[in-house]
Formats: sequence, structure tokens, C-alpha cells
Amino acid sequence: MTAVTTHPTAWAAIADHLRHLGTTAVFGLPGDDMALLGELERSDTAVVLCRDQRNAVFMATGYALAAGRPGVCVIGKGPALTNALTGVLEARSAAAPLILIADGTRLDRLGTGAFQELDQLTAIRPYVKWATRVDHAERLPAALEKAAALAVNGTPGPVYLELAEQIAAEPVTRGGPWRPVAPQRPAPDPAALAAAAERIAAAERPLLLVGGGARHRNTGRRIERLAERLGAGIFTTASGRGTVAEDHPLYCGVSGLYTVAPMDALWREAGLVIALGSRLEETATFGWPDDATQLPVIQAVLGEESLVMERPGAYVLGDAGRIVDGWTELLADHRPGGDWPERIRTAKTALAQRAADRAEEAAKAAPEGAVPVARVLAALDRAVPADRVLVQENGLQDMWSYFFPHYALGAGGGSVVPSEQTPLGFGAAAAVGVRLAEPAGRPVVAVVGDGAFNLFRGELPTVADAGAAVLYVVLDNGGYGWLQSNLDRVSGPASRFAFTTPRPTGTEGLADAYGLGHRRVTTADELPAALADAWRRVAAGTTAVVEVAVALTDTPPGMTGSAGDFPEREGGEP
Repeated sequence: MTAVTTHPTAWAAIADHLRHLGTTAVFGLPGDDMALLGELERSDTAVVLCRDQRNAVFMATGYALAAGRPGVCVIGKGPALTNALTGVLEARSAAAPLILIADGTRLDRLGTGAFQELDQLTAIRPYVKWATRVDHAERLPAALEKAAALAVNGTPGPVYLELAEQIAAEPVTRGGPWRPVAPQRPAPDPAALAAAAERIAAAERPLLLVGGGARHRNTGRRIERLAERLGAGIFTTASGRGTVAEDHPLYCGVSGLYTVAPMDALWREAGLVIALGSRLEETATFGWPDDATQLPVIQAVLGEESLVMERPGAYVLGDAGRIVDGWTELLADHRPGGDWPERIRTAKTALAQRAADRAEEAAKAAPEGAVPVARVLAALDRAVPADRVLVQENGLQDMWSYFFPHYALGAGGGSVVPSEQTPLGFGAAAAVGVRLAEPAGRPVVAVVGDGAFNLFRGELPTVADAGAAVLYVVLDNGGYGWLQSNLDRVSGPASRFAFTTPRPTGTEGLADAYGLGHRRVTTADELPAALADAWRRVAAGTTAVVEVAVALTDTPPGMTGSAGDFPEREGGEP
């Protein structure tokens, strides 16, 4: 006989379902109803009470990406929802399993101009996989279970559940135990898998492109083993970084926008790309051969909505890990042919030399009072244990960290980056969620620009209250460097407009007020001691901020300047 469970209130049912999900942290800025917090008082779930709903969703997204399980965010209604939409857009673009729970106007007041009334379902539906409003208490258990199933299955993504105010205090009865919430991993179609394997076996000069859809799917280093069997160079997309070992001999760096000479030649020479868990977004394919027919692609993706048909090739739908295992078995007798692996090694050697030369050039060109970003990354590598997770933004100077080998993930290192939406401030906030998702001893470092950090600074008391110890390395170029470089290209130095202005940031006073560490660095010689001190604080459980003065002219490798959305390549080619 099926056991019946009755929860005293709707929020009690939600709290119990969160425990079932294995949620260790909830993020948000609740509305006036504090009932959920009352229920969570009796649990060991961390609750991060944010100052801003957008940052709350960013934090929950960072948690989801790092943990591989749903991030949960709870907000109020009306403007609380519209304030959260940017975060939801990022979660959808990043394919992060997110459950957003919001208050909703009570049923009997809809259409009356009630306080903070908004057609929230219409507002949020374009941004989520599924949205529903629960007007009757008996429908809540099914809605919670469907939300969890949709968030983690297929291509992961955000879902939205709205709780009408009139049911918040009503009892909720469910007729059985909560359903399992672990994502199901569909096996690929055998015929499609075998057909693709034949094309892979026949290909010369293959490259593996590892995207964000392969995160948490590289158990036993199965992707590196496939690359070795094929003699294939391994590139990652920005969001796929951290999936494969960057000290592997076949690892070549981040693809597209972040691939520079001499590695970019590999894309012109390749005969086949095997894309694992990538939507082949514009940033990932930037710099590929202009004639799409020159470079066939075999896509391995979980959801058919991620398929790209502009290039010749084939596709296999299913779990990236199971697809890789299937190909490895089918290609058991395959051996790499030709000199392609040696070509990859030669290109990597040349890249290492070029990177060293480029870092030295940047150091020589650095003006007084500014620290070369390449020196910052090198010092960070020495100061913080190699298993660190690097959380990034996507501004002008912090973009240096996307370029291998100027920054390389250490043994067991991780990475969380914004999607192609790149909302300003995502990395700074997401680092808090990453910290709460990772084991207590694993370092979490956020490398962010000062423009992004300034958007986030209002959450410093949140960081202090949450006890989420993050090392923030803030690259200070005086504001929005990418926009300033675009303005300089159009108007020159005499423009009456400015996006960057040298001035004190004020972060030191805020950090002191909230008991956080702070150091400001204006010379490379100060870096080692500042980062060592900051890491000691973080290892002891306190967030620390290291502000580093950098120059606007310190552009990342391969760039001569900005040109709208994308940089101008060295040699004058956009």
C-alpha cells in the first residue's frame, strides 16, 4: 500500500523536496513570505540571502555548473522576477540545471492591479525550458517533480515554478515517495554511432572539440583515451574547459576566438572535427575556414535543439560519455596514421615559445604603475594549489586567462565561465555558488575585471554572511576597458566620452567593513606576497580581494585591438 505524506504547508513540501534533490545550498532574495526560511531553519541546507535577484540566479547557476545538479533560487514577485531575467538568460545559454521558485499574486486578485502583479509566466517563458504556476495545493508535488526532471534531463536548463500566494499556508498531500532526480543518460542509436565511427576511422588529421555538454562526463579520462586512439588534437570550448586534462600531450587550448598562431593553422589543416557536447557557437568556431564545406563536423550532443547543420558531417544524439565509450569500443583496432600527432606536438612547442615571447613583450610594454596580466596569471599559478577552480568573466584584460598556455588548468583543476551571453558580473557572483558546490578544501579563484566586480560589490556582505571563501583577483583598468578600446578606435584619445577613468575603487573600505581581506598591487614585485597572503586568508575561511592595476593597452594574445563584438586579429584580419 502506497504511503501518503501530508506536509503542513506548501513551503514545507518545497523544503522537503529540496532535501530530496540533495541541494546543499539555496540562493535568493525571498519576498515578504518568510515561510520557506522558517522551514529551512530545521535543516543543514546553506541559505545565501542575496542583495540582488540577478546575482542570486548567477550564484545558483555557478552552483549548478560546478555540482552537476540543480541550483535552486527563490525570489519574490513582480520586479523581483524581471530583475532575475538576466540571470535566467545566462542559465539557459549555459545549459545549467536551475530551479527558480517565485511568489505569485493570489488567484482571487489576478487582474485587479494587485501589489506587484505581473503576468510572470508570459515574461519568463522565452528564457526557460518549462514554466508553470501552481494555484491549487494538490498540484504542487507533481509540479516540483516535473520541474526537477526537466531541469536535469535532455539538454539541462532552467525551469520556473510560481507559487500562488493563497496556497502558501495550505497543507500538501502526496501519494508516494518523491521520484528519483538523477539525470538519465540516453544511449546513442547503434546505427548512427557505427556510421559516425566509420567516418572517424577514415578521417585524416582529426580534432576533438570538447564543449560544455561534456562537463561531468569524462569519467576515467575516457575523452583523452579516445583522442590517443585517434591521434586527435584536443581543443575545448570556453565552457568545456576543465573537462579534459590540460597537461595532456594532445591538448591544444581553447578553440575559436581564443586560438592564436601557430595553433590556428591546425584548424585549416584538419580533415574532421569531432564535437562533443558543443553547439558550435560563434565564439567556438571563430577563425575556422571561411568555406564551411572544407571542414566536416561530427556532432555528439544530448538534445537535438543543439544541432548545427551549416557544415557537412553527421550527428549522434545521446550522452557524451556513452557516445565516447561506444566509439572507443568500435575503434578498438584503430591506430593513428600519418604524421598528424607529430604536427600537433610541433605546433604546441612553437606555441609555448610564442607565449613566452608574448608575455615578455607585454612586460616590457607595461607602463609604470601597471602589472602585466601574464605576470598575474603566472603568480596565481604559483600561489594557489593546482586543483583550484577558476571562475572567469569575459572582459578585455581578464580574457588573458582564456588563452592557453598563459593560463593552464592544473592537475584536477576546474573552470566555470560565462556562456556566449557573457553578462557582466556573472563570474564574480557565480564564484560564490561554485564555492558552496565544491568540497571545502578546494580553492575557488575568480579573475574578474573591475567593471564586473563593481556590479557585484553590493554582495560583499552576502559573501561575508555566507562564509563562502573565494579569492577574487580584480584586474583594474579604470572601468569598462573593452568599451573604451572600441571608443578609442572610433574617436581617438580626444573623445569627450570615457568608459575608463583612473580613480580609487573604494573596495578596500568595503572589504574592511565586512571583515574580508584586501590588497592592492601596482607592481609585479608586490604580486607574490599579496597573493600568498590572500590565499592564506581564503584557506582559513575568509574571502580576500586582490586588486591589481593593469594597463588598457595590455591586450590578450593574437589581438591588436577591439573591433565591435570580436577582436581584431594580428595581421589586420578580424
